[in-house]
Amino acid sequence: MTTVLVIEDDLPLRRALRTSLRARSLDVVESATAQAGLALIANSRPHVVLLDLGLPDLDGIETLRRLRTFSDLPVVVLTARDRQQDKIAALDAGADDYVTKPFDVEELLARIRAVLRRVPSTSSAPVVLQIDDLEIDTARRQVRLSGGVVHLTKTELALLEQLVAHPGKLLTHEFLLRHVWGEGYRSESNYLRVYVAQLRAKLQDDAANPRLIVTEPGIGYRWIGSD
Repeated sequence: MTTVLVIEDDLPLRRALRTSLRARSLDVVESATAQAGLALIANSRPHVVLLDLGLPDLDGIETLRRLRTFSDLPVVVLTARDRQQDKIAALDAGADDYVTKPFDVEELLARIRAVLRRVPSTSSAPVVLQIDDLEIDTARRQVRLSGGVVHLTKTELALLEQLVAHPGKLLTHEFLLRHVWGEGYRSESNYLRVYVAQLRAKLQDDAANPRLIVTEPGIGYRWIGSD
């Protein structure tokens, strides 16, 4: 059974989450504080964390940073903060996704399923994806579409590898720039727009109705393709 750790100081919301998640066959452990929640990660071995940012003892961003020093558990931030800079800060601190309150339970469950499907960022295992007529083989660094080889540049391939290595995870502009172009690149989001557009064209992915790459305006990109 999948175990969800809920770190949330709002007791009525915690109770509502417990009821909703258990009704869908998920196990739930709870904490009202960041410190207790971090301790539960070691003791309860959850599969995914739902984290509020407005905790009484420690800011949620700092909680994320501390968690990432010892764990790569998927984390979905669940918060009333809806400013773009808060979302970016949480994602750059290590969150896998970001859901604002009030929220739809079914959407939250879909986000949980998505982060549970993701390949941990520390994994270097090769990936072979077959999505309809598209085949992506990261071991051979080869992409085929309708049986023919898709010729990608080195940068396009590196960008694609980052996306497919984190299925369902929202990758920020800064994350992609740092991992594809290097540490000296943090704010050149125009690079990303150009290369994502080129990648979409070569993979025949329509930005208006994507089957592979979703744009989160002002924040980053999410890989939704699955085999």
